[in-house]
Amino acid sequence: MKQEVMAMHVRGASQFVDDMPTPAGCLHAVLYTSPIARGRIRSLDITQAQAAPGVVAVYTHKDVPGLNQVGHIFKDQPLLAIDAVEYIGQPIALVVAESNRAAHRAAKLVHAEFEKLDAVFDPREAAARGMLHGKKRVLVNGDPDAAFARCAHVVQGKLGSGPQEHFYFETQRALACPGEHDTMKVYASAQAPGAFHHHLAEVLGIPQSKVELDIRRLGGGFGGKESTAVWIVAPAMAAFLLKRPCKLVLERNEDIATTGKRHAYQYDYKLGVDSEGRILAYDVTLYQHAGACADISPAVLGRSFLHASGSYRIPNIRITGMSCRTNIPPNNAFRGFGVPQGTFAIEAALTRAAEVAGIDVAVVKRRNLLQAGDTLPYGMKLDWTNAIRCWDTLDTQVDLAARRQAVTDYNRTHTDTQRGLAVVPVCFGISFAQTALNQASSLVHIYVDGSVSVSTGAVEMGQGVNTKLQIIAARTLGIPEDFVRVDSTNTSRIPNASPTSASTGADLNGMATRQACEDLLGRLKPFAAQHLRHPTADDVTIRGGVVFLGDQPTDLHWEALVKAAQWARVDLGAHAFYATPNLHYDLETERGRPFAYYSYGTSITEVQLDVLRGTYAMLAFDVVHDIGRSLTEAVDRGQIEGGVIQGMGWATLEQIHYAPDGRVLTGVNAYKIPDIKFVPPHFGVALLPDSDNPFAVYNSKAVGEPPFVHGLGAYFAVLDALRAVRTDRPLPDLPVTPERAFLYLHGPDLPT
Repeated sequence: MKQEVMAMHVRGASQFVDDMPTPAGCLHAVLYTSPIARGRIRSLDITQAQAAPGVVAVYTHKDVPGLNQVGHIFKDQPLLAIDAVEYIGQPIALVVAESNRAAHRAAKLVHAEFEKLDAVFDPREAAARGMLHGKKRVLVNGDPDAAFARCAHVVQGKLGSGPQEHFYFETQRALACPGEHDTMKVYASAQAPGAFHHHLAEVLGIPQSKVELDIRRLGGGFGGKESTAVWIVAPAMAAFLLKRPCKLVLERNEDIATTGKRHAYQYDYKLGVDSEGRILAYDVTLYQHAGACADISPAVLGRSFLHASGSYRIPNIRITGMSCRTNIPPNNAFRGFGVPQGTFAIEAALTRAAEVAGIDVAVVKRRNLLQAGDTLPYGMKLDWTNAIRCWDTLDTQVDLAARRQAVTDYNRTHTDTQRGLAVVPVCFGISFAQTALNQASSLVHIYVDGSVSVSTGAVEMGQGVNTKLQIIAARTLGIPEDFVRVDSTNTSRIPNASPTSASTGADLNGMATRQACEDLLGRLKPFAAQHLRHPTADDVTIRGGVVFLGDQPTDLHWEALVKAAQWARVDLGAHAFYATPNLHYDLETERGRPFAYYSYGTSITEVQLDVLRGTYAMLAFDVVHDIGRSLTEAVDRGQIEGGVIQGMGWATLEQIHYAPDGRVLTGVNAYKIPDIKFVPPHFGVALLPDSDNPFAVYNSKAVGEPPFVHGLGAYFAVLDALRAVRTDRPLPDLPVTPERAFLYLHGPDLPT
């Protein structure tokens, strides 16, 4: 089955939403969106668009059959604007036509008059005005103010990290097909089947039982298809009103201009260490650039907030977090879900503190790493802690001190180029921070021919979750993997599914699948014992599709067992439910146990900087990452490699430019993502040996998102090279693009 799926991808035979045969009479939808960042709608004229060739209908908020709302956390995002707009790209009208071209042409004929209002594009300004999504969050542990007075060295400053475009291969899209009795089936590129299913029913004004959302696979998601339901609900509304299939597909530049990004952040930090570099106190304020609607921003901020201490033991800490409401498209989830932004601030602060203290930053980091028994700022006591093991294993493999000495020696003998090196540890909590989302269901059917079907709420978007579910089912049942097929994600089979995000897809759905398979074995093994005239089921196991009694194989094979069980009226279907135990968090006290376990890792990144031009090249990367007992090494290694490279892109290359009026200036031709030439020629991935994890299926660990944080090493390695040339400038914002590196090296002196 795995080889079959891979062959389909290689041949281009895998079907995505826009590859599906277009149903007869299918219509095409295009959104007319706001051309201004903030204002009141004084008039809206759709008559010319309605009369345009091929147009079937033009809809405004007055035509929404149910609730005109797609807000993900708060009800603050109308599907179609009513009397005001809050960002460029906000949907105002929905144009439906016989062809995609006709719909796009007609959308240009919609005319609106606006009263422009002042817009806010800076998160600090939004915070000063009290423009926040939700409440300001503050967590205090220990007494940071008193601790700062005892510090040998204190550093403080301001810093920023930029946005990142998801740049998935498959843009936002959906196909909606109406059925009898006002039912609706929607095929979509979406990560959140449960939430989007709810939005569809709410906007259409029908029960969820009349809506079926089906998701076979995504051409990439990275979090960009988790929370914003506009592009799925809009064609469904048209299909529902017109009783004809309707499709909406965003063009690439439309997608870039109107969809959310990774949240940019601004930081105020203050960090104090003793004379040996041990952290005594840390105070950080996170200004999240959320956008006009809350979307999923408060949840992303929560992850940044809970990971602000990084991989380090910090006895006295104050963390302040604000989700700042600004007039850009609402930002949303992105791989890492706020953890990279929270981690960046502490890594930068610690790098600066080590510089001031005159101690190698790697020594300072190693000295402060988390250990078993340490307590995190929100009161969770750590066990099964592998931060130091990952660091020391990497050190044994690459000799960190020798690598540092080699960089120092190179820089002493070269002037036109300089090298930089950075070591980055990772501590990443696994579970949804919102406890209620940590649940999953699995439906497993065994057919009379012995083949097995698995349905869960997990969405396959290239991360290999279907492969892992296939392996889990086959391993539990004791049959070859080719017997198992993982079905599409469908709300009629698995209702109320949590999003596939937060690296929990295989954990939650894998646990539920294992439990369903164990329930089936609980029926099949007693039947096998009876069938073989053996007195007890305790001796029965199934291995490789063969029934064993003790250590002895029998003549009874899986297919024959299943067929006999069917004729004996044994139930061959099972539904199971899993909820991660022992999770809780109190937002009032900012204390609790929000995560089931932590993923750890340590990496080293080395770069070479052209001192004249400001350009740089990645030379080498090595990582030791903790994935527990791998379910499939090929998938896990691929996820580590992909996450690291994507993180390197965010840290160095990827940059979104906005015009002064809030318009996204960056298009597909100007957005640079890492290519194969950017990847370091030496890229070493080692998996931490002998790591157990009783909190996930078969001792595995989540691997989708944590490796992204290692990409920060690219920023800090470039910074290390820059600081080898001059140290009289503040730390540059992330990404440290070649342009920023050039200005750091050769730009005008900054005012004191």
